[in-house]
Amino acid sequence: MNENFSFGPATGVGSMPGTDAREAAKTVTGTFEGPETGMPHLPELPARGPGADMIGRTAGMLVELFARVEPSGWRIGDRPGRDTKRARSWLGEDLDALEEFTQEYEGPLKVQAVGPWTLAAALELKNGEAALSDPGACRDLAGSLAEGLRSHIEDVRRRVPGAEVVLQLDEPSLVAVLRGQVKTASGYRTHRAVDRQVVEATLRDVIGAQGTHGTHGPVVVHSCATDVPFALLRRAGASAISFDFSLLTERDDDAIGEAVEAGTRLLAGVVPGMDGPLSDPAGSVMGVRTLWRRLGLNPGLLTDAVSLTPSCGLAGASPAYARAVLAHCVRAARSLADNPE
Repeated sequence: MNENFSFGPATGVGSMPGTDAREAAKTVTGTFEGPETGMPHLPELPARGPGADMIGRTAGMLVELFARVEPSGWRIGDRPGRDTKRARSWLGEDLDALEEFTQEYEGPLKVQAVGPWTLAAALELKNGEAALSDPGACRDLAGSLAEGLRSHIEDVRRRVPGAEVVLQLDEPSLVAVLRGQVKTASGYRTHRAVDRQVVEATLRDVIGAQGTHGTHGPVVVHSCATDVPFALLRRAGASAISFDFSLLTERDDDAIGEAVEAGTRLLAGVVPGMDGPLSDPAGSVMGVRTLWRRLGLNPGLLTDAVSLTPSCGLAGASPAYARAVLAHCVRAARSLADNPE
């Protein structure tokens, strides 16, 4: 990764409310204008329906693997059907809107996709069981995803030549995969836990796909579940880890301290993603300052190590609240920079 790369002080997680791609892109790029205020990202609008949802959107990026919607969810099929076409069409619409609002832009720009393990836990094989049940299917899926992401990132670089593209892999099911908590199709049993070394190696392969001209591009892994496996993600090559700050406990302290000292950036979700009253910006970052003191880390390094985000995606928020949350993240980051102690 470029040593001088900056994620910026704040960013969004990915999803936004509503169905208007131009409005979402305008909001995101107007709030996060680059390294000084924050990192803009490609909005996702799941309210449009199947194909705009997290799983369907990423399934549309796969190479030589296709998925269609069944009553039980997304299932891998033999050929691209209307669901694949719809997913690709919406992604294209979102990219067109982003391109329109990033003319002359230079700086970090984030795109999101579902990571290999959450995808394996969600996509069904022909027999109705999750791809997670078949190690060969998991390998094929990860390979197809890596290839699809490479192509997607190249497209974004063509559209926004001044951008340094950051890939975010969304892995909300990662902890469930590691613990053997993903339910089978019947719902009565769970799939066995996947070996941690296999999980780590697969993530490393997909993260490695975010390379260009022999350099490794920055990759964020996002999970708003409890017990995020910080050490595993760091070993797999994540440049940054994005998480819901409110779910941290003191037993995460050592892993977080080690991640920071190793140069892994923290994308701390400190602002609630659902409508409600917002605290003052200083109040939003009080917990981050407390964590820093508890870890005995240098307050002067705080803004070099932490970017602020909403606690999770904003698809369930009202449009007005979503706009307010993103702006609040920028103000809270400024408060943290002005007074790290």
